[in-house]
Formats: sequence, C-alpha cells, structure tokens
Amino acid sequence: MNKSAHVMRKGELTRVAILDAALMIACQNGLEGLTIGLLAEQMHMSKSGVFAHFGSREELQIAVLKLYHTYFEQEIFYPSLQKPRGLPRLESLFSLWIKRVSIEITSGCIYISGAVEYDDRPGAIRETLVWMVSTWQKALRYTTQQSIETGDFKSDTDPDQVVFEMYGLILALHHDARFLKKPGSIERAQSGFNRLIDYYRRCPIIAS
Repeated sequence: MNKSAHVMRKGELTRVAILDAALMIACQNGLEGLTIGLLAEQMHMSKSGVFAHFGSREELQIAVLKLYHTYFEQEIFYPSLQKPRGLPRLESLFSLWIKRVSIEITSGCIYISGAVEYDDRPGAIRETLVWMVSTWQKALRYTTQQSIETGDFKSDTDPDQVVFEMYGLILALHHDARFLKKPGSIERAQSGFNRLIDYYRRCPIIAS
C-alpha cells in the first residue's frame, strides 16, 4: 500500500469512528444536541480535525441520519426479506422493529426524536428524515399489500390503515417505555400487534 492510499484508508477509518460516536450522541441528545465541540471532545480531536471530515454541522447530522438508516435496514428490513412474502414477512418486520426499540429505550430513536425536532423546520435535515421514514412506511405498506395478495389478510384490508396502526403501537411503546418507564410496554405492543393481525386476517374456509 502506497503512502497516499494508507492516508486515505486512515482517513476513512477516522470518519467511520467519528460517525459512530456522533450517532451515539444523537441518539441520546437528539440531532440538535449533536455539536462539533461535543463530538471533538469525545473523540479527543480538535474541532478543525472533525471539520476536516465534515464540511458543516448539517452535513454531519445528515451523515448520522444515513448511518442510522443503514443500521435500521440491516437489522430489520433485510433479515425479514428471508421470510416468505406476506404475513410471515410482516410479522418479522414488526418483531425485529420491537427488538430494536427495546434496545433504544435506553438510548433513543432518531426517527422519533428527529420528527419532534424537525416537524416544522424546513431544510435538508427534515427532508432526509421524511424520506427515510417514508421509505420505511412504503416497505410496511408493500408487505401489507403482499399479505392481501397471498390471502393472509382480508381482501378489503386497507394497507395504509394497517401501517398507521403499526406505527401507533411503536410510538406508544417508545413513549410508555422511555418517557413513562412503564414495565410491560414491550409485551403490550406485541399484544396489540397480534390483535391487529387477528382483525385483518382472512378467516379460513372450513370445508363442510
């Protein structure tokens, strides 16, 4: 490896380390709580050293959002694609989603905290957040539609309503478990999802 390649590789590793640290700060303090100064202090770097990898605070915040989205897909979306299309895949998406939220109870969910921080603040960060959450909801909606096509759900099922109710369960879980610190919140969310599925499930045809 020549010297320039070695320097480039070192720079890439440093950027990855900075992003991982920035993600932890953003999860705990929100995107607005992510500052160059705090990050530099945690990384034992100068502010200029952090700026060398990110041209602005906004660029850093967007990079953190993209990293969070990548982890979200790796932990929830892609493993669920291994399940049969339809209800088994939808159940996997929700189960892994709950699993991630159960971990984020102590740290925080950037999608949820970001929506609160940027719901009425136009700009690149809000646009990135909206795109990521919308992409996730489209995946849930598509999988719900598959569940109708495979006959798992009743033919008159409204995919948008299913996604709305699923999202409502996750928001309630995050609120009760993280803010109110109510025990049993994870079990209640799963129970709510099971009832949701039972409501939309197509009743089997019993041969006479």
